Amino acid sequence: MKSSWTILAETDNWVAVNKPAGLLSVPDREQTEPSLKDLLQEKYGFVRTVHRLDKPTSGLILFARNETAHQYLSQLFEHRKIEKIYLGLVLGAPVKTSQTIDVPIQENPAKTATYITSAKGKPAQTSYQLLHSYGRYSWMRFELHTGRTHQIRVHLKHIGHPLAGDEIYGNGEPLLLSSIKGKKFKLSIDEESERPLLNRLALHAFQLKFKDSDGTDIALEAPLPKELNAALKQLEKWSK
Repeated sequence: MKSSWTILAETDNWVAVNKPAGLLSVPDREQTEPSLKDLLQEKYGFVRTVHRLDKPTSGLILFARNETAHQYLSQLFEHRKIEKIYLGLVLGAPVKTSQTIDVPIQENPAKTATYITSAKGKPAQTSYQLLHSYGRYSWMRFELHTGRTHQIRVHLKHIGHPLAGDEIYGNGEPLLLSSIKGKKFKLSIDEESERPLLNRLALHAFQLKFKDSDGTDIALEAPLPKELNAALKQLEKWSK
C-alpha cells in the first residue's frame, strides 16, 4: 500500500519523514523501484541514511543532510541515545501487559533475508506495553533498545503474538471486518468479495526523541496513517 510521503520536520542537518507502508527506505540491491532516499536526494541533493524502516512499515524515519550530521546521528543510534517508539496491532493478547523481550537475533540460515531468535545471535531488547485488547487483536506500544533488522517482528513471533498482516513472521492475512463482526457481518448486494480493513503490516514507527548536536531536545512524532486509524476505529466499535 503506497501513499504520499510527508516531511514532518527539517533542519540544515537532518530531515524527518513520515514514510508510507510499501515504500523502500533505501535502494535495494536490484534497484527495482524508487526508494525514499532517492526521492529525498532529488529534493535536497545530499542525504545520508541514519537508520531504516522495513518496506511494509510506515512511520517516522530520519535522514542526515550533511556528513557531520550523519556521523553525529549514526553515533546516537549506535550508542542507544535515541528513544525509538513504535505502535502495532498484534494477533491475540499477551499474558503480560508489559515486558522487555531480551532474546538475541540472528540471520535465518534456512531462509534468505529473514531472521530468527537464537542464543548465537546478537543482543536484542524490545519493551512492549499493551495499550488496548480487542479480543482477537491487541494494540501495543514498543520501545526498541537495540536496532536489529526485523527486531519487533521477530520478537513478537517469539512470544506467540506476531503482528497482524506480517507475511514473513505471521499468517500474512489481512484484517477483515468479518473477522471482527463475526455472524453480524454481511456483504452488501453490490459486493462480490470483502475489502480488507487493513492489508499491510500493522506496524508504525511513531516517535523519535534525541538531543541534537547543539544540545536541543528533539521530539518527533508521525501520525498514524488513515488505514491504521480506520482499522482501530472498527476494532473499537465491534469489540465492545
